[in-house]
Amino acid sequence: MTLTFGDPILIIFRKPDPEAFVEGAEFRPASVKRAGKTRPGPGPLPSFPRTRTRHRFSALPGARETEVNFTSDASTVPGSVKLTESVLTLDDGTAFRGLAVGDCLRADGEVIFITAMSGYQEVLTDPSYHGQIVVFTTAHVGNYGTNPEVNQAPGPQVAGVVFHELWLPGAEHWDSSADLPAWLKAGGVGALTGVDTRALTLHLRTKGARNGHIGPLSEGPEEAGRMARAIPSMNGLDLALRVMTREPYKRLVPRDGEIPGKNIFRVAVLDFGIKASILDKLLGLGLDLTVWPGNAPYEKIAEEKPQGLFLANGPGDPAACGYAVETTKRFLGKIPVFGICLGHQIMGLAAGASTYKLPFGHHGLNHPVLAIDTGRVMITSQNHGFAVDHSTLPRGVRVSMWNLNDKTVEGLEWEDVPAFCAQFHPEATPGPRDSLGLFQKFRQMIKDQNA
Repeated sequence: MTLTFGDPILIIFRKPDPEAFVEGAEFRPASVKRAGKTRPGPGPLPSFPRTRTRHRFSALPGARETEVNFTSDASTVPGSVKLTESVLTLDDGTAFRGLAVGDCLRADGEVIFITAMSGYQEVLTDPSYHGQIVVFTTAHVGNYGTNPEVNQAPGPQVAGVVFHELWLPGAEHWDSSADLPAWLKAGGVGALTGVDTRALTLHLRTKGARNGHIGPLSEGPEEAGRMARAIPSMNGLDLALRVMTREPYKRLVPRDGEIPGKNIFRVAVLDFGIKASILDKLLGLGLDLTVWPGNAPYEKIAEEKPQGLFLANGPGDPAACGYAVETTKRFLGKIPVFGICLGHQIMGLAAGASTYKLPFGHHGLNHPVLAIDTGRVMITSQNHGFAVDHSTLPRGVRVSMWNLNDKTVEGLEWEDVPAFCAQFHPEATPGPRDSLGLFQKFRQMIKDQNA
């Protein structure tokens, strides 16, 4: 094992217990209850030891790579994890050193931080993070591996990811199909571990989200800084075009295969990077969904005679999505309209309001939101970098929900037409489910319109 001289690096090894682990065996619990169902398993889960040994290394000068090998008798995935000393350089010249995981050593994007302590796979597959390097503030990530059932898109959507401590030896969960390092490698995502994420988060919290470049130390600070400054600003950037569907398609059955009753209301979904769990929630209400590209023309959608319009989440600047703003304007007042995240911002623009970029955005699972009509406070899951300017709202559109952290707009309600929207993610995944009722509100609105 060789490491480059520099800051101490923390690597964690699991101590195997020969009595608790048999090489080649597959352990599963007898049953697991999920979403009201019990899934059988072939056998009991053994009680693995929780003892760990921590090693700090100081290395020889001149070395550039670290190869961490795990023997076949350990209770981890056999094989090796390649680690290369790398650096995250921000466009203001600030640099944070760490270890690049696997063979993908470079990444470029807007650097943001997320305070979620779980749900990392849902975060990394959320198309709303497209073009961003996500910094996890929680200290330890990856111990329960990955499971394709929780993907929000077919694969990772982030430009890169930064950890304080990435669990390297292998996943420790019966439902895991691959450990996180292997999953990131398969998705071509540049990942950095061993970073002082507390210092990085405080810098972003103070200076605001910044563009950044992950690259090997051999690039040098000048070249790395130049590459970071060359990354396009998120202002005016239409990233929805990169992640939306290219052709319309039907969704009839949620991923769990269960539909409560008949699909009786036709809903057109404008896709700007929609999460799979949002479609699941809409289908679970018995809605007949046709998913359209976010830039689909009004005439094509109207030909299908939808009874409701849903505007999805997505990445980038809402002001760059003029095509969707115009389509939304033409549907408002004709059929019920509901928007989430980017869809909320597009509805605000369609009403005549303006949007602006937040200093470091809202990215986490514990944002308190006040519903004005009820006085109820909901804990919400959020992921966005822009907000609607409440001072520019026209008559007939009111703020229905406020963010209690920074007093930004979290919801809008139209007074004369059946339309409303939410800045946060009521479907959660990951996150709390305090606001799931908004989906039922949308369905009831369609039902009332068609009574």
